Amino acid sequence: MTEQDTSPVEQNSSSLNEGAEQGAPAPDVTKDVADDVTASQSGADAPTSTSASLLEREGEVAADFLEQLLDIADMDGDIDVDVDGDRAAVAIVDSEEGRVSRRLVGTDGKVLEALQELTRLAVQASTGERSRLMLDVAGFRAERRAAVVKIAQAAIDTVKSTGEKVAMNPMTAFERKVVHDEVLAAGLMSESEGVEPQRHVVILPA
Repeated sequence: MTEQDTSPVEQNSSSLNEGAEQGAPAPDVTKDVADDVTASQSGADAPTSTSASLLEREGEVAADFLEQLLDIADMDGDIDVDVDGDRAAVAIVDSEEGRVSRRLVGTDGKVLEALQELTRLAVQASTGERSRLMLDVAGFRAERRAAVVKIAQAAIDTVKSTGEKVAMNPMTAFERKVVHDEVLAAGLMSESEGVEPQRHVVILPA
């Protein structure tokens, strides 16, 4: 995928681990096609009670799937289920019996991404609906999000003080989405450039 996209909302249909549907580009803003897309600030509806029920159902199915997986692998861990905005949020956390194996995260979260995709497929097979649930293991995503927010805020400060655009280091779709959200909140614009695994965010001055 080679086109340049300009959007605070990131999508990437070429990424298996982040698998979302591709949206049509707006006239002046091309969307970065990735699963980490969220509803547009201007036009998307908030989740209705029906969609909220569906998200809760996704979480329940995901929890059942992950519990069976942990049993088969003879690994410790509890399952936390929540709804975060317009997607189900599921986490494997340490239990009283023991710590979650960090092997489920893998180097740079690669095993976690694969496990997330498997869980989404299990949910889709049960509900008949494409799932965009987010999976975390042992707080990996939460910790990474906090670190990326700090990096993004420093880059935003640089753009505001110099009036020059800043190109950030390559990041995963999840991390790029975090940066886009921070840039949007700061009143600036951002775009994603390059192809995986070198795809990165460029923050533009106002």
